[in-house]
Amino acid sequence: MNAPLIGAGPVGRLRRLRRSELPEDTVDLARFLVGKLLVRDRRGVRTSGRIVETEAYPVGDEAGHAFIGMTARNRSLFLTRGHAYVYFIYGSSYCCNVSSERRGIGGGVLLRALEPLEGVSVMQRRRGTAGLAELAKGPGRLAAAMAIDRRCDGIDLCAAGPLWLGADERRAPRPSRSVRIGLTKEAHRRLRFYERGSAYVSGPRELRR
Repeated sequence: MNAPLIGAGPVGRLRRLRRSELPEDTVDLARFLVGKLLVRDRRGVRTSGRIVETEAYPVGDEAGHAFIGMTARNRSLFLTRGHAYVYFIYGSSYCCNVSSERRGIGGGVLLRALEPLEGVSVMQRRRGTAGLAELAKGPGRLAAAMAIDRRCDGIDLCAAGPLWLGADERRAPRPSRSVRIGLTKEAHRRLRFYERGSAYVSGPRELRR
C-alpha cells in the first residue's frame, strides 16, 4: 500500500547533517540518505523534501560521471563527501548528486525523488503542476521543484547555505534495494535505494514494491 499523500507542513526537530555522520562509502551513503531531508533556502523562501530514492555511482563505475577522471564539468564529484554535483541532461533537466568519497576520489549519489514537505505551493509553481505525488518524482523534477541548477554545483551540503542536507528523526525508513533505472552500462547493479511503499518513488511499479 502506498503512503498517504501528506507532503505539507513543517518538519520536526530539523537539523543540519554533519559531515562526520555521512558514511565514507558511496553505496553506504546512498542507503543512508533515504529518509534524510534536502532543504533549499532561496529568496527568503524555504522548500524541503524527504529523500525517498537514491542511486549510488561508486568508484570505478562505468555508468558514473567520475569514471573518465576529473574534468571541469565533474570536479564537484571529487570534493569531500557531502558536496553538491549538479549537471544538465537531455538539454532540459538538471540532476542533483551528493559527492560521496574522500577529496580527490570521484563518486556520487544521485537524488532521484523527494516527498515534498515545506513550501509545497512554491514547488507547484516552479513545476507548473498541482499533482503532489509528481512534484519531485524523478531527478529532473526534483531539481526543478527545488530550484536547483548549475549555480548549486559545488555547494557544501553540510554547511550553512542555500542548499543543505538535514535530518528529521520522526521517521526512520528501512530502504529497499533494486537495479538502477535508465542505464545502458552496468544496469544490472543493485545500487538503487528507495523507501518501500512511498507514493513519491519513481520508476516502474515492479521497482517500487
